[in-house]
Amino acid sequence: MVSARIRTLLLFFFASVSIILPVESRGAATAPAHDQFKVAVYITVGVVEKMKDPAWLQQSWEQLNSQVHVDKVYIETYRSGLIADGALLETVKAFFVAHGVEVAGGIAYAAGGDNVGREGPLHQVSEAEPGQFVSFSYTDPVHRAYVKNVAEVTARHFDEIMLDDFFFNNTKWDSDVAAKGDQTWTQFRLKLMDEVSRDLILGPAKAVNPKVKVVIKFPNWYEHFQANGYDLDQEPKIFPAIYTGTETRDPENNDQHLQQYESYEIIRYFDNIAPGHNGGGWVDTYGTRYLDRYAEQLWDTMLAKTPQILLFQYGDLLLPARMGDRKAWEGLDTTFKAAELAQWSSNGGAIGAPSNAAAAGYALSKVNAVTGKLGKPMGIASYKPYQSTGEDFLQNYLGMIGIPVEMTPTFPDDARTVLLTEQAKFDHEIVAKIKSHLEKGGTVIVTSGLLKAIQDKGFEKIAEITNTGNVLNIQKYWGGSGAGAGADLGNTKEILVPEISFMTNDAWPVVRGTANGRGAPLLVQDHFSHGTLYVLTIPENANDLYSLPQSVLTSMRQYLLRGFPVQIDAPSQVSLFAYDNQSFVTESFLDAPAKVKVTVLGSFTRLRNVATGEVVEATPEEAAPQFPWMRPRPIGPHSQFQIEVAPHSFAAFVEEGSKE
Repeated sequence: MVSARIRTLLLFFFASVSIILPVESRGAATAPAHDQFKVAVYITVGVVEKMKDPAWLQQSWEQLNSQVHVDKVYIETYRSGLIADGALLETVKAFFVAHGVEVAGGIAYAAGGDNVGREGPLHQVSEAEPGQFVSFSYTDPVHRAYVKNVAEVTARHFDEIMLDDFFFNNTKWDSDVAAKGDQTWTQFRLKLMDEVSRDLILGPAKAVNPKVKVVIKFPNWYEHFQANGYDLDQEPKIFPAIYTGTETRDPENNDQHLQQYESYEIIRYFDNIAPGHNGGGWVDTYGTRYLDRYAEQLWDTMLAKTPQILLFQYGDLLLPARMGDRKAWEGLDTTFKAAELAQWSSNGGAIGAPSNAAAAGYALSKVNAVTGKLGKPMGIASYKPYQSTGEDFLQNYLGMIGIPVEMTPTFPDDARTVLLTEQAKFDHEIVAKIKSHLEKGGTVIVTSGLLKAIQDKGFEKIAEITNTGNVLNIQKYWGGSGAGAGADLGNTKEILVPEISFMTNDAWPVVRGTANGRGAPLLVQDHFSHGTLYVLTIPENANDLYSLPQSVLTSMRQYLLRGFPVQIDAPSQVSLFAYDNQSFVTESFLDAPAKVKVTVLGSFTRLRNVATGEVVEATPEEAAPQFPWMRPRPIGPHSQFQIEVAPHSFAAFVEEGSKE
């Protein structure tokens, strides 16, 4: 007879063997790998707890890895009061290492709803409304000790640790108020979280494990980081690496003003903040009305040429893929197709019906096929100083109307064209920098929001253009400058815009509207020294940029992108991604097909679709307008092409051939 103790030990032994047995030896399928980037999956501590069951761990991994190839996992040790057992962490680590998967740790410093280190509940936390995130109080000794302990525990098990995007401070306890003193909350929290980073996270972690690398993941709400202690200036210098939250979810059903283009643009901004140290983008499955929106976030992250995509999170990836409300484009030749997803999953030997993991694997296979042919991303340089706010997320709105933008935390002296939004007012030397750039022959674009902030702070010595503070209601649009009525650019619903005042024949409104017959400049052009100045009027509601007629948007692009290697004539919500090797991508976020005219500098005779190999031949240029002042001067040798982009789809092209 075998004793109960012996039977228990034998069962544990065989379960352990099952846990570490490689999937391949068990005949399970593995989804196709991606060769242009790595794919990682984040495992929350709640899911780690489920992995106590070796059968569930084996079955779930076989299912997930058959639908999306995983190169790396981040195993979370702490979230909202739950901390994983050390023995379990080692078991889960061993499982993934045995399956050839790289492992790292994760921490979500969320304090909401837990009883961290105290007797009884934290009443300040429990009073938060559902869905409101609550941080630790980093002025409270008990909380500080707990945070330090979590860092130490995690460092004992992992040589790399990712901090999920709860590493901020939003408590206003008595201890916080006392420590803040006369500082603003922004000033106080920036200093506090820099100190916490060094003294409670990095220092203790390295004391336990000198090899440990701690990565700070910054979330998607970058405009307001500083108010909660996220320090984009110092923390990328404190931590050896950063990571980027690129989840933009649904652009309408949220209160954050996150536009789809941000999944691309935030990567570019953070790459410029920490060159070579931005590890990748992070996308979750939440807040979308149709599955294509999930795919779009993945595509746009990878079109920014980042080395890794992180899928949040393991448990959600196992859920069935739900196509959502996509009747308007169902059956069209879109980049993401429901039938093709099912076939792709089946052909790859996926286990079970298509899940969110399959949707990710399929979507990533689409962008993996093109990213290797794309060069370094490029766009109009837009200066956003550290810890600045104003005209929130405007660069992403501009990206949504076909103006490629490359955000940078320092003034881009070497750029031909510089875009300055209201954020630039945080640089007290901005007027001098504008003047210097114009004197060197550059182009400066100033938005109506920035104009209002600096028009009486020295800018008037460059141009006597002002934001009057009045608001005009426009419905009709015109293009061109000089004698005559101008080119009719169409009508729209009523849109409210700030009134821009200029001196006649000193500056010129090259795109304008009319409000019950009153002129309303939308793009004012002026010249200073060797350079060109533009003032771009932003509607009172930035979303009204999408309501402007295509002809208005195209006229604006012709001025603002003058000299840029590629432009598009397209409706709003069609984006352009440009690269330095004569390649580009157009992506439509519309529900219907979009006809797009592409103009490229140079004597190229054809475009080649990177994914399909299809060739698009150049088309004859349209006849010049009757009055030459109705559009900008010719931009030099160029070619034009007509393409169509399917709804919620992207198309990548390389420019080929020569007319000579």
